[in-house]
Amino acid sequence: MAYLGRVELRDLPSVDELARGSRDPLAVDAARAVLARAREEIRAGRDPGDLAARLESELSTARAPALRRVLNATGVIVHTNLGRAPLAAAALERVAEAGRGYSNLEYDLARGARGSRQDHVTGILRRLTGAESAIVVNNNAGALLLTLAALAEGRDVLVSRGELIEIGDGFRIPDVLARSGARLVEVGTTNRTRAADYERAVAAETALLLRVHQSNFRVVGFTEQPGLADLAAVARRHGLPLLDDLGSGALLELSDEPTAQASLAAGADLVCFSGDKLLGGPQAGIVV
Repeated sequence: MAYLGRVELRDLPSVDELARGSRDPLAVDAARAVLARAREEIRAGRDPGDLAARLESELSTARAPALRRVLNATGVIVHTNLGRAPLAAAALERVAEAGRGYSNLEYDLARGARGSRQDHVTGILRRLTGAESAIVVNNNAGALLLTLAALAEGRDVLVSRGELIEIGDGFRIPDVLARSGARLVEVGTTNRTRAADYERAVAAETALLLRVHQSNFRVVGFTEQPGLADLAAVARRHGLPLLDDLGSGALLELSDEPTAQASLAAGADLVCFSGDKLLGGPQAGIVV
C-alpha cells in the first residue's frame, strides 16, 4: 500500500493487516520487521513507502539461501572468509551419499553396539601421521583449548613471546590459554628465543611446552628461534610434554609449512592443526 503526503505512526497497519494477504508462513515475522523499520523511518521524517511491496521483498530475502557462490579474486587461495578450501568432488559425492539416509556414524556394525564417530577418522589419521592416536573437534582453536585444559589446567605453559599470535576471528593465544585454565609463562623475546630460555623457565608448576607456528605472519631480520627437536630435548629432560600448534597444518611437503609427520618425528608429543585449510577438508581441529 502506498502513502501520499506525511505519514503518521497511526497510519501504519497492524501486523495482521499487513500479513493477511500472504499465505507465506513467514509473513507475520516479515511484517513485524517491515513495520519496525517503517516506524523508525516515520520518526526520522521519511516516507516508509509501499509496505506491501516491502513485505514481499522481506519474504524474498528470508527465503533466499544465506550461503552463495562467490568469485575469489583476492589472491588468497585458502581464504578463511570465503569458505576456506573448496571440497574435492569425490569428497562431496561421499557426503551426499552418506547424507541421503542413515549411516553408521555412531554405530559399530561388527559389534552391533554403539560406537564413536571418532572411529571413522582415528585410523586414517594414525596411518597418515604415524601418531599413536588422534581426535577431531570443531576447529583448531578448540583443539588447542581442549588439549591445554586436559594437560595444563591450573598450571604453567611455556610459550615464546614471539609466538603469542592472533589468528582469524580474534582468537589470541593468551586468551585461549586463559580460557583453558592454564597460566601463560612467556619466555624469550619477540624476535629472539632460544631453547635455554625454556630451560630456565621450567619450574615445579610447569605443565608443558607450547610451540605455535607463525602461519599468518613473519618476523624477519635479527631473529632466532629454537628448532622443534631442541624444544623436545628440553621437554624430555624435565619429563614434560611438548605441544606443537601448526595452525593450518599440512600432511604433504609444502614450502615453509611444517607437516604433522615432521613435528611428531622431531619429538612433539602432541600436534594440533586445522582440517579445513591446507588439508582441504571441512572445518575441523585435529589432535594427533
